[in-house]
Amino acid sequence: MSAHALYVTTAYAVSAIAIAGLVLWILADQRARKREMAELEAAGHRRRSDKAKA
Repeated sequence: MSAHALYVTTAYAVSAIAIAGLVLWILADQRARKREMAELEAAGHRRRSDKAKA
């Protein structure tokens, strides 16, 4: 394996790890926001968009 191929492989690996980390971060944040919304709705707070449906 040449030095160039090692550099390219490492660059792809670092990029893949960074993208995977961002995806996991987004999914974790989504779960936290859903949990937060459920807690607010359970406490009696309603969304403004629900008024249009009622």
